[in-house]
Amino acid sequence: MGINTVNSGEQIDRQSRILEAALDLLSRHGISGVSMRAVAREAGVALGLVNYYFDDKMSLVRAALHSVDEHDLRLVAPDPSLAPDEQLRKALHRVAGAELLTTRYLSLRLHLWALAQAHEDFALINAAAFDRYLDGLAALVSNANPALPPEECRDRAADIVVVQNGMWLTALLGIDKAAIQRSIARTEQIAFAPPRDN
Repeated sequence: MGINTVNSGEQIDRQSRILEAALDLLSRHGISGVSMRAVAREAGVALGLVNYYFDDKMSLVRAALHSVDEHDLRLVAPDPSLAPDEQLRKALHRVAGAELLTTRYLSLRLHLWALAQAHEDFALINAAAFDRYLDGLAALVSNANPALPPEECRDRAADIVVVQNGMWLTALLGIDKAAIQRSIARTEQIAFAPPRDN
């Protein structure tokens, strides 16, 4: 049992290092900077190990995109220890965390959005990830506002994402912290507004 556990843990660690290296290269150089050899060098592993886990550059980039998707889902994951309205507020603040407002992360986001426009496989992954994020955010809005119909929760989630993406883009310009706080406040206004009249 001990050997299998160690090997399994080492495999996960190596694979994580490889994915992180691919994301770093994507962030700095875009898709043109990602090759199996460059990823191996960045991760500090042998090229054969990268090839062991990933068949080619495309499968590596797909896996990297899926890891970003998993990260995004954690941003809207409910926290059962909090009341529904606090869960929503926490998620709205989470997207403005210091680790997400770095040049590295924001550059990665821009490259990932560009990839979605350049390749159909990446567009499908991006669209599915966006839908899952939107569903998670809409569920938080619904839980905090049970009287809202599902379509209004989804519309509000989509409006919130527009503000969040705008905040990420303008953060690259060195926007001040007060503007970030106003963006978060705007997402809260959208999330907690009274139901619209039909």
